[in-house]
Amino acid sequence: MASKGDLTKARLAESMLELIQTSGYSGTGLNAVIEHAAAPKGSIYFHFPEGKEGLGVAAVELAARRFETLIAEAAVSAGGPAEAARGAIEALATIVSESNFRLGCPVSVVTLEMGAESERLRQACATAFESWIAPTATFLEASGVAADEARSLATVVVSTIEGAVIVSRAMQSTQPLVSAADVVAELINQRCQTVGGTR
Repeated sequence: MASKGDLTKARLAESMLELIQTSGYSGTGLNAVIEHAAAPKGSIYFHFPEGKEGLGVAAVELAARRFETLIAEAAVSAGGPAEAARGAIEALATIVSESNFRLGCPVSVVTLEMGAESERLRQACATAFESWIAPTATFLEASGVAADEARSLATVVVSTIEGAVIVSRAMQSTQPLVSAADVVAELINQRCQTVGGTR
């Protein structure tokens, strides 16, 4: 069972994550995080001695774990990699739409805002993207795609999804994500069929 301190720390990271998605990293102040988390004033520096940067890293890591779980769940429930990618993108489209296009990917937000300002945050974002690319590549390899090509294709898939989320929020429409799902699924199917045909 988690201690009171652990629960407070988790609540702070959760609040930072939510506020980054709606207000951006730069637009999120520590007082806003404390208020959102209903946490004691000194709790941020107790749990995150590095202050906002450390809290930002924790929020990025939390977002990474959640999307990694979404990928894993899609892989388990799908019949193959194309269906898994489509399922993950459709789940994201639902999240974006139900938030009235206020929520997107906090990792891309932090990357764009702070990637050139904070090496620690940039590295946290790079690690987050890697945590999504690696399992996608592994799933593609399991379908017969060579390791190098699986890695390249997985990178394209994750990059396409990230871009589609941003465009969907700008247009306030899930159509970019729907289109991305179609193109990504077709691309994966073509590659897997090519592999199957050359065996």
